[in-house]
Amino acid sequence: MSGTSLDGLDLVACRFTNDQTWKFEVVKAVTIPYSHKWVNKLVAAAELNALEFSLLNNEFGKFIGKQIADFCAELPEKPDLVSSHGHTIFHQPHKKLTVQIGNGAHIAAASGLPTACDFRSLDVAMKGQGAPLVPIGDEFLFGEYELCLNLGGIGNVSFREEGERRAFDICPANMAFNYFTKQLGYEYDLDGNLGRSGSVQEELLTLLNELDFYQQKGPKSLGREWFEDEFLPLISSFQLATVDVLRTLYEHVSDQLTVAVDQYPKGQILITGGGAHNVFLIELFSEKTKHKTIVPSAQIIDFKEAIIFAFLGVLRIRNEVNCLKSVTGTSRDHSGGVIYLP
Repeated sequence: MSGTSLDGLDLVACRFTNDQTWKFEVVKAVTIPYSHKWVNKLVAAAELNALEFSLLNNEFGKFIGKQIADFCAELPEKPDLVSSHGHTIFHQPHKKLTVQIGNGAHIAAASGLPTACDFRSLDVAMKGQGAPLVPIGDEFLFGEYELCLNLGGIGNVSFREEGERRAFDICPANMAFNYFTKQLGYEYDLDGNLGRSGSVQEELLTLLNELDFYQQKGPKSLGREWFEDEFLPLISSFQLATVDVLRTLYEHVSDQLTVAVDQYPKGQILITGGGAHNVFLIELFSEKTKHKTIVPSAQIIDFKEAIIFAFLGVLRIRNEVNCLKSVTGTSRDHSGGVIYLP
């Protein structure tokens, strides 16, 4: 798993069992931080020409495969399958386009293991949003919670309504915080302390909360393009001190999370993703929402998305549904993903 916040490559070894209900066990989990070289390559990928982009896709696949091979050497048994999300470069479902680099053929060749990948393309081709895909795992692996909130680069929520699983992207989260934190010389805002030190700019907050995306009903999804084309220019037009931008963003993100989840009946909301470690963000959200907020163990916070993408691969290799029409808005449930057998 490689997310939009560019923290690194998440690797998790899982054992899944199905005795009437699905259960999982985490055997080993690790995050491999990206070097500055890889951060720069992934950031610049959208600007490459076709040949350069294809070569990067292959190079990143080889890199992932090598990391997997090293990771598997320390496991007690050989995995049956690699399940790779890749790293999203383009996500424009209105154009029937979504691209995650990390060529699965190269992952399979470098790791020596069957590899499932490219989980989003079929859904987008079928007029779906291609995102979020995590709700199938929320349904089968974390179904005891009324709502599941993921605070990664983008915040999204999953829940049951009228007997179906539903989900949608809410707003930028770590993607926005990290962008401005890096301007202050830090990789991320530890515990939200930088943002806590700033002041809310009320006019900017109002304009952010009025962005068109927030008025749309789900299914809906966000990508880097929207962040760069609509979100950042609005913030830049105010020429604020960076700590004040961050403080305003904390207010904005906690506002949007609350609006998104409080339209549903009161219950327990499981919070995972890197943003669950952000003390200030969780404080703000917990004060605003009517739901009982649950922050699980660090392992689940950091690796839930990778665990669920492993599960997507299991469902794909079994030819079972791993993408829900009620979530992505496509015409039917289906089993997405491409499988390479080395």
